This record gives sequence, C-alpha cells and structure tokens, in this order.
Amino acid sequence: MLKGKKHKLKNLTCCRLAFTMTEVVVVIVIVALSAMLVQLNTFNIFRKNAFKVQAQEFVDAMQIAANAAAQSDRRYEVIIDITEQKYILREITFPDLTEVLDEEIILEKYFNSNCAFEYVIFDDLVATDQEHQIAKFRAGHAGWQNGGKIVLLDENDNPYSVIVNRLNRIVYLQEGDVEILLPKTKAEVPF
Repeated sequence: MLKGKKHKLKNLTCCRLAFTMTEVVVVIVIVALSAMLVQLNTFNIFRKNAFKVQAQEFVDAMQIAANAAAQSDRRYEVIIDITEQKYILREITFPDLTEVLDEEIILEKYFNSNCAFEYVIFDDLVATDQEHQIAKFRAGHAGWQNGGKIVLLDENDNPYSVIVNRLNRIVYLQEGDVEILLPKTKAEVPF
C-alpha cells in the first residue's frame, strides 16, 4: 500500500515537472515573440526618426542661411543637387556665383534612403526638371531672393514640403505636397 502511494506520488511529481516544463517553454515562446515585435516596432521608429532628423537638419541649414544673412551684410546660398541627393550651405564670397570655392562651404550633407529630394519649385513657378536638377536658394540681408518649396520623400515615398517664405525668412517642414503662396501681380494688388 505504501509502495503504491509512493508510486502515485512519483507519477504526480513527474506530471507536475512535465507541466512546469511545458509552461516554461510556452512562456519562453511568448517572451521571444514579444521581443521580436518590440524589435520590429523599434526599427520602424528609428527609420521614421532617421527621416525626421535628416529633414530637420536640412531645414536648419536653410534657417542658418537666412539668419546669418539677416544679421550681416553677407550672402548665403543653399544648393540642392537632386541627382546627387545632397545639399551645400555656403557663404558667397566670390562674384562668380557659378563657382563654389572650398573655403565658402559651411556644410555639405548627403541624404540616404530614408530621405530624398523629389523636386523644387520656386514661387515664380520655375521648377526642377530632368534637365535642371540643381536648385539654389540665396539669402541676403533683405531675405530670400526667391521663395518656394522643396519636396522631400520619406522611405515610404510619403511627401513632405519644406516651405521657404521670402517675406519672413521662416523655413518650415510640413507633411504632404502643399501648395505655396505665389506673388501677386500688379493687377491683383489693390493699392
């Protein structure tokens, strides 16, 4: 009788260990799946943040040009090269505006696959096209020579517009391919 109870107790202990082992495996699988989901979400957040960081750095470069020009008698230029996916911030020191001297370059940055230039349109409706892949925004003491927008694409090809306002020097990033304000003709201005 005692032997039978020991055998039942031994079987019960084995069943409890087996059940405990099954629980451990299930918990490990659940934790592994949760970790995988967290990793995927974190990766997506980093990708989105990578776009925002690059776009904000570009907006900051544009704002630096406007602010530096407003506080001095110097002129600055942001050159956007759509083919190369890069931009250059420079101080203009040489009368020949077609030549960029090394000592004029303040900042030169390339975009990666998280952020890309799509096109540029100025407020006089001149736009980049297949033949003209370089756009130049010049800032002087009085403000921007031209206003316009620069359309950026994130890694999912969602458009974002960098708006350059020639009147108030403010440069900002807005989601979507937004319309820009165009200058009024003399006939449209009542005074």
